[in-house]
Amino acid sequence: MALVEMIMPKMGESIFECTVLNWLKNVGDRIESDEMILEVATDKIDTEIGSAYDGVLKEILIKKGETAIIGKPICLIETDSDSIDKPITETQIPEETELDVAVSELEKQSQLTSLMIENVEPKTNSLSGRFYSPLVQNIAREENISSEELESIKGSGSENRVTKDDILAYVKYKKETQVQDSTSSATSLPRVSSSSNSTDQIIEMDRMRKMIAERMVESKRISAHVTSFVETDMTNVSLWRDKIKHKFQQETGENITFTPLLIEAVVKAIKDFPLINIQIDGDKIIRKGKINIGMAVALQSGNLIVPVVHEADSYSLIGLTKKVNELASRARGNKLKVDDLSDGTLTVSNIGSFGNIAGTPIIMQPQVSILAFGVIQKKVSVIETPHGDTIGIRQKMIISHSYDHRVVDGSLGGQFVKRVSDYLENFDLDRKLF
Repeated sequence: MALVEMIMPKMGESIFECTVLNWLKNVGDRIESDEMILEVATDKIDTEIGSAYDGVLKEILIKKGETAIIGKPICLIETDSDSIDKPITETQIPEETELDVAVSELEKQSQLTSLMIENVEPKTNSLSGRFYSPLVQNIAREENISSEELESIKGSGSENRVTKDDILAYVKYKKETQVQDSTSSATSLPRVSSSSNSTDQIIEMDRMRKMIAERMVESKRISAHVTSFVETDMTNVSLWRDKIKHKFQQETGENITFTPLLIEAVVKAIKDFPLINIQIDGDKIIRKGKINIGMAVALQSGNLIVPVVHEADSYSLIGLTKKVNELASRARGNKLKVDDLSDGTLTVSNIGSFGNIAGTPIIMQPQVSILAFGVIQKKVSVIETPHGDTIGIRQKMIISHSYDHRVVDGSLGGQFVKRVSDYLENFDLDRKLF
């Protein structure tokens, strides 16, 4: 038997602390490794944390409503294993903890990253003692919701806690009420007749839109954006997908879109040109060891979110299709976790789904490369054959590649996007599913 300190695990890029919302286990309860034992909140998301050990929960070090620091102890667990012969104490934690390293890294990064990790201390009302998570507090602050208004919101969470959905529903209701009041006031005033509705409407940015705006402006300030374009013959890919999509759905239970096929080509090209899979840290270039592909997903609200396919090179096409569909579904259902949005090394955006031909996408910091895939269109093309050139109908698509010219020159940026195109154009029409 051994008494060990369970350390607050890393929760994703740029998150250094969280607030304990609720302990799911009590002192004396038996717990298993990976069993969820507490619920925490960051300024981005609420999530549950699993136990790192099998054993018995002996002591809770960070109480409900208190702040837990990444890399610091949160509870004591009496383990069943004899291999842990002494407790892990704070003195055994290296002087420079993961948190210290992360903060040091943060100080070197752009103001953009600082905006992404703004933390808020736990807050209670002096009269009621009601608790609000950092995520709820952030939304309240950005939407100018007063403490009195927060108190009036009925919470659907544990112990009537106000959840993200509760406060967002209140924000929506408040805005709709304001629009109705404004319309009523306007109609009571004398006005010149008009042939159309010429009244300006003020629409406040929601929290996500504000964050997107800040990140995009900051990215343009940080990176020297250059965009290269290449036209790709997608005929083989399109014909193969049309041929197997019904069988694919029957045998895997998944619908195969173009996105996993595009990501597969990108992953192959990254392996050929690994210096595109990098990040900048001051005057240093960090070559990333993993290929983590961010995929832009449009939400019903009109906003955009970029979940990440971690270690995309480890998936088969079937596995990649399942992962892409899963992330897209969870993104639209607002069920993504912090880790789903972290550590991307290159991003892709399928703008062709909106009928767009091409674009000049903005780089996701701290990455240096982003690809946009345009709509696939049938075009009259010159086809080279061993017997001479001929005219035919081919399915063409434009790939746009924006890259950071501070570290990616035109040669690398151009060769990389051309290699992605080559993998798509040379797609095997006879490829088997299994």
